[in-house]
Amino acid sequence: MFHKYLLFITLFFSATLFSWAQRIEGRIVDERSMGLPSTTVVLFSSQDSTMINGATTDENGYFQISTSPGSYYIIVSFVGYDENVVGDIKVGDKPVELGTIEMTPSALSLSEVEVVEKKEQMELKLDKRVYNVQQDLSNIGSNAAEILDNIPSITVDVEGNISLRGSGNVRILINGKPSGLVSAGDMESLRQLMGDQIERIEVITNPSARYDAEGEVGIINIILKEEKRKGVNGSFEVTGGYPDNYRAGFNLNYRRQKINFFAGASAAYSRFPGGGSSYQSFFNSDTTYAFEREQYRERGGVGGNFRTGADLYINDKNTLSISGLISLSDDNNTVDLDYRDYNEENILTQTVDRFQDEQEDELTLQGSIQYRKTFDKEGKEWTVEFQYIDDDDSELADISEFSSSGDTLYQRSSNVEDQRNILIQSDFIVPIGEDGKFETGIRNTFRRIDNVFLVEEMDANGSFQALPGFDNDFTFLENIYAGYVMYGNEKGPWGYQLGLRLEYSDISTELISTNQVNRRDYLNLFPSAHFTYKIKKNNTLQLSYSRRLSRPGFRSLLPFSSFSDNRNLRLGNPNLDPEYTHSMEAGYLFYFNRGSLLGSAYYRYRTGVIERITTVDSEGISYRLPVNLAVENAYGIEFNMSYDVNEWWNVNTNFNFYRAITEGQYLDQELYRDALTWNNRTTSKMTVFGDIDIQLSLDYQAPEQTTQGRRRAITVVDFGATKDIWNKRATITFSVRDVFNSRRWRSETFGEDFFFETDFQWRARQFLITFNYRLNQEPKRGGDRGSQGGGMDDM
Repeated sequence: MFHKYLLFITLFFSATLFSWAQRIEGRIVDERSMGLPSTTVVLFSSQDSTMINGATTDENGYFQISTSPGSYYIIVSFVGYDENVVGDIKVGDKPVELGTIEMTPSALSLSEVEVVEKKEQMELKLDKRVYNVQQDLSNIGSNAAEILDNIPSITVDVEGNISLRGSGNVRILINGKPSGLVSAGDMESLRQLMGDQIERIEVITNPSARYDAEGEVGIINIILKEEKRKGVNGSFEVTGGYPDNYRAGFNLNYRRQKINFFAGASAAYSRFPGGGSSYQSFFNSDTTYAFEREQYRERGGVGGNFRTGADLYINDKNTLSISGLISLSDDNNTVDLDYRDYNEENILTQTVDRFQDEQEDELTLQGSIQYRKTFDKEGKEWTVEFQYIDDDDSELADISEFSSSGDTLYQRSSNVEDQRNILIQSDFIVPIGEDGKFETGIRNTFRRIDNVFLVEEMDANGSFQALPGFDNDFTFLENIYAGYVMYGNEKGPWGYQLGLRLEYSDISTELISTNQVNRRDYLNLFPSAHFTYKIKKNNTLQLSYSRRLSRPGFRSLLPFSSFSDNRNLRLGNPNLDPEYTHSMEAGYLFYFNRGSLLGSAYYRYRTGVIERITTVDSEGISYRLPVNLAVENAYGIEFNMSYDVNEWWNVNTNFNFYRAITEGQYLDQELYRDALTWNNRTTSKMTVFGDIDIQLSLDYQAPEQTTQGRRRAITVVDFGATKDIWNKRATITFSVRDVFNSRRWRSETFGEDFFFETDFQWRARQFLITFNYRLNQEPKRGGDRGSQGGGMDDM
């Protein structure tokens, strides 16, 4: 047990930390001379066979191992191949090039090979944190939106908005690029993506120049599964839950000779109940009145997606990859609102019942093609990619309202949105000297969204007439042209990476019926700098800086809103400008005998901060409108720790303490907040009775002051238990999300003439049972603990 633990720790050190004096280099290939990715290469001392260091090969089969002068041998191992021993390796004052090492297929079938490596829930890498979502038992059977809500430092609020480290300006990508699942900024689409299709989620808090400058606090990158092992392998998963939550899906992969084919699909039926209450009071110069609101809603329906693709290995230096995605949903969403109106003497004057029945249909099509070329020089490569996304979404709702006074109201609304996205990207990487690397690339994105919004009300004659201000066509055009250069190198214990990105943004909105055109264009430079210093073998100091921007999203610019609650309207603002952020971060990465600790301190300075401001009119209707409000200074400290109490018990915890000071003005009103708050997620995972894993997670978010009020604390507990069956070919999992049904958003909002108090639950407690069957695969859970990380990898 101990030697496996030591192996994983050693591999991590060699792949992520800048290390010793010289390198041993080579390439591992199969019988067709194709590079073997993820192959394990372990270095031993020839004198006493002591394990010295190790590495895993990159996607082209190349590896590097750093060590001090001496005599060594290596053992190369890969699933489905015989071990290969290369001896008599002499290391002096120059790098050692071993050349090409060919592996021989093993006589054992893949199904007979037991994989014992275990990934931790969180891996700490020099430029990102990686969350292996299947290692968190509460994620099994969940969709992508639910999984994001389960990751430390990420929160999903009552309206489905995702934030990182307390800020909602975060860029969400799938496989490193925009996707039809999130391109419109609608997180509802992520509910169609089942968790069993997700390999890992990367959180990049200070991205380099190779990434889009979009996103104040960084990037959340969802990596989907794609196996590249030979033969046929895959998995099948079925989930049943209460309230209604039924899902089924599969992932299959087939690789032979010069083609790797993959496919995945999922289908789901769900009904998610939620609701809450609110109290709203209004103070005018001549009167005071209030109302209470009880809300019950249910969302969900039938949906699913299918994705497929192939990697064509033209030869050992040229690869063509093609992939496609289709996602569709047919949802029925209902909202039942009960109002109780009170006069200035707090006497009940009337009750109103308002009910909305909405049919929401969405179809997303996505296709991409990528060409990748490598060269004789190790690490030199060129990639070109084209991607197209087509997304159609329609929301049609019937609304009825009945009051105790006898008044009856019938309304209907339609919101139809068509979106087209095109991405063209090319990147070139070339090594310089022994440790240097130069990168450059271009990226162009073109997006068009046409939105038709209409609210109608039945008149006395039984005919529907358009409501003034809620009848228009809206067109959104966004063209982004970008290019970047980067250079990185290592000098002894020092490592650095410097980059510069240039982006030109051409954005326009148009209200067709009223002929209102609003155009914004801006040219910006975005520098980035990353430094690392290896203090000693197990300690690394990291420093980074980047300048970023947050363009207002489509839904923030869209003037229209949902009309389910006609007393509380959420609007957009076509006049929004982008936010700009200077972001700095320092981190200290430390490994000890039983775990790891990463401490980070960060600071962000933002200008043009966009916040939603609540205003009320004389009739008691509130409006939430985004405006470029303020300047903000935010800083914080974050700790991530993984600790193996013993061989069967692991604890993983994350603390984030931060303070945000916001100063602004809107409609002659000074708006200020000084928010000092913190959050924590702690997970305890135990293996009992030899082969049953149980997990208990605690998620706590402390109270936080907002610009116009405050949000109260939230405490959530999740539970999961899992067991392998059928000779480890299948796994059954039972989980409870939100054990105490306590995931409730409670807030207070106030101004000079109003006070609101709200208590809302977006999703009720969930009970889930999941069955997963693996075809020619071993479970990715179980085995030894202690693999605390891996090598630096980029999208």
